[in-house]
Amino acid sequence: MRKLLLLLPVILLTSCGPEKPPAPPEAKWQADLRNLFLQAKTSPGLRGAAIGLCVLDAQGEVIFDEQAYTAFIPASALKTVTTATALELLGPEFRFVTELRAAAPIQNGLLEGDLVLVGGGDPMLDLAALEQIAVKLHAAGLRRITGGIRVDASRFKGSLYPDFWNWGDIGNGYGSGVSALNLNHNRYIARFRPGKAIGEPATFLGAEPEVPGVTFRNEVTTGAAGSGDGVMIHGGENTPVIHLRGTVPLDAKAFTATGAAPNPATFAAHHFQRLLTAQGIQLDGRLASSAAPAKVVLLQQPSPSLLDIITSIHATSDNHETECVLRLIGHQKQRDPIAVIREHWKSRGLDFTRLRMEDGSGLSRADFITPHDLTRLQHLAKTGPQGTAYRQSLLAEGPLRWKGGAMSGIRTVTGFLTTDSGHELTFSLMVNHMNDGSAAQDLRGKVIQVLQGTNLTR
Repeated sequence: MRKLLLLLPVILLTSCGPEKPPAPPEAKWQADLRNLFLQAKTSPGLRGAAIGLCVLDAQGEVIFDEQAYTAFIPASALKTVTTATALELLGPEFRFVTELRAAAPIQNGLLEGDLVLVGGGDPMLDLAALEQIAVKLHAAGLRRITGGIRVDASRFKGSLYPDFWNWGDIGNGYGSGVSALNLNHNRYIARFRPGKAIGEPATFLGAEPEVPGVTFRNEVTTGAAGSGDGVMIHGGENTPVIHLRGTVPLDAKAFTATGAAPNPATFAAHHFQRLLTAQGIQLDGRLASSAAPAKVVLLQQPSPSLLDIITSIHATSDNHETECVLRLIGHQKQRDPIAVIREHWKSRGLDFTRLRMEDGSGLSRADFITPHDLTRLQHLAKTGPQGTAYRQSLLAEGPLRWKGGAMSGIRTVTGFLTTDSGHELTFSLMVNHMNDGSAAQDLRGKVIQVLQGTNLTR
């Protein structure tokens, strides 16, 4: 009897108060997505993988959440954090500017002292643009420079590379360094000829354009026919030696790999001097006074618009272009660019819960963000002051406007999807640690198919 009396108050307490209303049943499309993820987690290609999805309606409300508040490695989808911020802070018509300066103006075809090439961080400056600069100088009457070519790459401080980029990345073209003075994305083409049999040394035929001040050590051998690109280029900041390793396929008549120039400013100066000489402009190379400030602006070379560069980033997923934009954000605000990004989106209503940015491009595997925050950023960018420009800069694929991200074991897609019923959803699908990229691609297609058939009633 005593035990019953002691339990009675507990029974009474737990039975008091209004009952919670039952959760509304999931719509069919939501149930279909749940089933997709259950199946994916048992499939051979995705078993053990982390899978996250966040979907927002047109008002920015979460209408589907699968691990949406868990941090994932985003790969190149992180680029949208950088590009969306740059558009809002700098505007679509912003342009990088490369300048030519000297201590004195051109007089009677003569320039006393050095010609100074001042980098503005333009990631799109190429040999054709440098040639046009040389042509303009010749047209302005320049025939002789008593000094030489000096470069000023001081606008961007610090290393050419983010701290968490891998050793296997930074010698290859996709991992080219970031300077205030860049040329051809600081990249060159390495040419090879395979040996006559598997295992024989491959012949290194040279680099185009020429990379000054470096020695190439070729350890590349010949692989099986059809073996594809097995070349790895190991370089590094200002290194005098570039190591070429791996294999080229036996059946390749001509084989190329893209490498990263280890000293971008020297790379640009070297080729600019050659272009000036080709225009008939003489460089005496006499040592100019280091005390002579280069205050006279002889010429300015603007980049394409920021919107054009961002459209290129979204189309090609170019790491170099993105890192130049990130550095520019920091230079313009004279602060750490990652802090600028955080503060900007906090002012727009997004306080990142699990964001780590070690670069602006997503090449670092130390980056992470939640599907919710990545999706929320897309929604704010689309509805913000540069929403039309941002949305149009993304890749178009049927009902999709999107940016993807892919590295070994990682697949991400983020952006906007117009449903068959005419609603536009914002979403991010993130997969980490999978064994099979094709399985992740298959899941992506199925998720998009379900979302496209969604019929929202509100």
